Amino acid sequence: MATHQHEPHLDEPVRRPDVGLIAPPDLPPERILEVARAAETAGLDDLWLWEDCFASSGVAPAAAVLGATEHLRVGIGIMPAPLRAPSLTAMEIATLARMFPHRFRPGLGHGVLDWMGQAGVRVPSPLTLLREHLEAVRDLLAGERVTRDGRYVHLEDVQLRWPPPAVPELFVGARGPKTLALAGELADGVILDDAAPEGRVDASRVVEALATVREARERAGRTGSPHVVAFLPVPDGTSAADLGASITALGEAGATVVAAFATDPAGPPAGDERVLALAELLGATGSPAPPR
Repeated sequence: MATHQHEPHLDEPVRRPDVGLIAPPDLPPERILEVARAAETAGLDDLWLWEDCFASSGVAPAAAVLGATEHLRVGIGIMPAPLRAPSLTAMEIATLARMFPHRFRPGLGHGVLDWMGQAGVRVPSPLTLLREHLEAVRDLLAGERVTRDGRYVHLEDVQLRWPPPAVPELFVGARGPKTLALAGELADGVILDDAAPEGRVDASRVVEALATVREARERAGRTGSPHVVAFLPVPDGTSAADLGASITALGEAGATVVAAFATDPAGPPAGDERVLALAELLGATGSPAPPR
């Protein structure tokens, strides 16, 4: 696993981030396993899923992919907290973490607020909900007996029967400074979906976001460096060389994982054969970044 333990000095090699493929919700669910096997065959590190309303769920295909592959890590970026009870979130994460140790990367976030409104679960303070949800899930995964009477999360003497021996790293999808700070305070990593607007890498977004996450992490007295997952749109016609350069640039900015998704000319994620083609293209980029 490629992780950044410290800032590289100028005379040190820049370590290439882990590389993943995104199977977007535009992909029919019956094709997800085909895409996952293609990603593993291409030698990729991760497959990431999006739990977008009202398409595929996140946990169900994650379980299927983990069972159908041998080495691929599977991330969900993200599971919308308003749609979920934290006890259920913890149960699902713990189950997959026990069945597939060190291969599941769960991410939580606000969800798209308009969609949350459609589903009848939008709340006045999404940040408070996410904080309470994260705190409860984190404590439950640690095997603690949890009682909470918060603004949104209410638990009475809840304890997982099967907490995972190795607690998986929790990720938070974030853009704004308050959510980025929450990721630094409570999570193990952050998911950035705006690091490459219109397919062009904007390293400053990663640098600024990572600074906010690190500052909050330090204020909370936490040690170690956070994981940073950067989502990378890949337009039609992108070459392996250009894609490799984008991955390297995001890694130099601080991303520890770059997860790419194919886009059609109008911009939305592609859910067709281009997903399979991208798996092969990502595999062709696989040489480490040269020393600076």
